[in-house]
Amino acid sequence: MGKIKVAIIGVGNCASSLVQGIHYYRNAKEGERIAGIMHTNLGGYSIGDIEFSAAIDIDKRKVGKDLAEAIYTYPNNTYKFCSVPKFGVRVLRGMTHDGLGEYLSKIIEKAPGPTADIVGVLKDTKTDMVINYLPVGSEEATKWYVEQVLEAGCGFINCIPVFIARERYWQKRFRQVGLPVIGDDIKSQVGATILHRVLVNLFNDRGVTLERTSQLNVGGNTDFLNMLERKRLASKKVSKTQAVTSQIPYDIGEENIYIGPSDYVAWLKDRKWAHMRVEGRTFGDVPLNIELKLEVWDSPNSAGVVIDAIRCMKLALDNKISGAIREPSSYFMKSPPAQFPDNICREKVEKFIRKYGKKSKK
Repeated sequence: MGKIKVAIIGVGNCASSLVQGIHYYRNAKEGERIAGIMHTNLGGYSIGDIEFSAAIDIDKRKVGKDLAEAIYTYPNNTYKFCSVPKFGVRVLRGMTHDGLGEYLSKIIEKAPGPTADIVGVLKDTKTDMVINYLPVGSEEATKWYVEQVLEAGCGFINCIPVFIARERYWQKRFRQVGLPVIGDDIKSQVGATILHRVLVNLFNDRGVTLERTSQLNVGGNTDFLNMLERKRLASKKVSKTQAVTSQIPYDIGEENIYIGPSDYVAWLKDRKWAHMRVEGRTFGDVPLNIELKLEVWDSPNSAGVVIDAIRCMKLALDNKISGAIREPSSYFMKSPPAQFPDNICREKVEKFIRKYGKKSKK
């Protein structure tokens, strides 16, 4: 089957969990039930088929280090569940643009020197796809990197809430060059968004009228620190809110829904607390309310989903599918090109895998 060569933009906590996880699960046996993994074999590709071809960041403490060292470097503070040997992949100096906001600039110093030749690196390393892990609010930086990816001829997985895969302009650009894109804004395996969507659909299915709902998230990683700058938060709030409102078949009014990151608590590190309240009316217009608190390590919670997104992207590349890849995007992302209930999204992904996966020889 060959290897899947992946480049990472942004060597933060999410990259750390992904890199650790691919090493941790590299020998996972087909059909074995493993915590955190939805598919040990996806369309003929195992987790061990994924390898890293390039890594890009701007932090002075990370640029120049081997990827295996950079993932444990401050300000990264996620759960270390695996020691990773050196890859021989050095972190390269990337483009900043708007990737470094007011609060992150207080703890991150830009590495000296020019931006690496991103197109040249991607071509030279024969990279199949690029994963975007830039900070929330990196609108211009993301679009700059998308241009490099298109020129280099790679697929693109957009894990942040800058809208690429769902926008017609970018869909057309990827179709024109025959490349696939999966996005936007990664959805964790059992995170606040998917849990909130499940509650909303439970109300729908059981005939309860939803009247009001809220989701307040706090955490201690650099993502939450970055989002203290409220103007960088706009696309994130849109992404998380629409992920939930898309499941409500009637208008409850803008004032009756609040979903979004709320505050930064440093000692939580990469843990996230999500506080949800859902209010509705049941039989006889009697009130029915649910309050729930979810606690997760934020970055590992998304890494298993990205592992599947990588392999779905490879199937798209193998089969020369271009533009926004709707089936994986709908299940893996908060703001895909089209929204469906999650059980339908899962069926669509499984059908996509069966259709485009490599068929084993009898």
